[in-house]
Amino acid sequence: MSATISPSTPHSPATEPEDAFLVSVVIPCLNEEENIVAVVTQAREAIAAAGITGEVVVADNNSTDRSAELGAQAGARVVHVPTRGYGAAYMGGFSAAKGKYIVMGDADLTYDFHEIPNFVRELDGGADLVMGNRMNNIQPGAMPWLHQYVGNPLLSGFLNLLFRTGVRDAHCGMRAVRRSALPAMDLRTPGMEFASEMVIRASKANLDIREFDIQYHPRGGESKLSTWRDGWRHLRFLLAHSPTHLFLIPGLVMLAMGLVVMATVVSGINVFGRDWSVHTLMGGSLLTIIGVQIVSLGLCAHAYGMYFMGDVDPWFDRMRSRYRLEHGLAIGGAVILLGLIAVAVILIRWVADDFGALSQVNLAISAVTAIVIGVQIFFSSFLLSIIGLRRAQ
Repeated sequence: MSATISPSTPHSPATEPEDAFLVSVVIPCLNEEENIVAVVTQAREAIAAAGITGEVVVADNNSTDRSAELGAQAGARVVHVPTRGYGAAYMGGFSAAKGKYIVMGDADLTYDFHEIPNFVRELDGGADLVMGNRMNNIQPGAMPWLHQYVGNPLLSGFLNLLFRTGVRDAHCGMRAVRRSALPAMDLRTPGMEFASEMVIRASKANLDIREFDIQYHPRGGESKLSTWRDGWRHLRFLLAHSPTHLFLIPGLVMLAMGLVVMATVVSGINVFGRDWSVHTLMGGSLLTIIGVQIVSLGLCAHAYGMYFMGDVDPWFDRMRSRYRLEHGLAIGGAVILLGLIAVAVILIRWVADDFGALSQVNLAISAVTAIVIGVQIFFSSFLLSIIGLRRAQ
């Protein structure tokens, strides 16, 4: 059996098979001929020992060795997934799975598939996504110290900071999901970031996420992980799916700081025992302009995530329903007008001074700043409206 999976094609509930089994164990595989027989055998034994109906699905990701052949001989149903990537392999396996529950685990002997009944118990209890937590039971030599004490804690902690999932080991490869919950997750990432995407999207969809401790064993064969590359890809994915923290918060902070600095200089307030003049005002202007630009990018990122990436964003949805293109155009136009009025004041004073030396530096910088951010708001509003056309189609 083969499956062709496109990274941009989400798992569709319309193509889901009827529940033929209670459990489908999906194992992604890329050149794992050393381990695949032992892994498939262990999974099948665990299913039989628990007295539950189940199947083992090996999602072969273009292996160049005998992994697919050996997996089939060991009793697995092999699905050939031509699109390369950890996430692509899993999505291919999910599409082929016939079980009510899907248990996920790697083909490298690091996970004990005798844990399957424990995952089933949590799903029977109402969970939608069940995560294994390796961090309390890591066997000697199973995980490099950099991953154990730096990488995993930092990435899982950062994920929880951004998305409040409560999961202690967000990148554990052994987990289980209710197949009926997959459409709500709308999974689509083909690479290693798939592990993060599953947790993030489950959290955004308000699914029931649970976690319990499992053991983590030394790997059989050569690892395919790249510490720095894969770590950066996960971090990049977390930031890309949190435009509030990547754009809005830094942008609003910079905007607020810039406005405070400009107001301080223009009003002539004495700070730290000295007066601040044109150079400080230019710095405040720069902060204000950059802050507005970053906030505009953040709003566009929110819109793109909702309309093109299937993100759930109640805050942005409320804002979209309350504020229209015309509101943004009115605000941008008003700020531009304010800047033009300041320019007019400068010209009137210059004419009154018989076209002498211009000395309205503070007012000129303020006017330019107002015009620039007004233009940013005006055209960013149009861009948001263009992105939002997707919603109407």
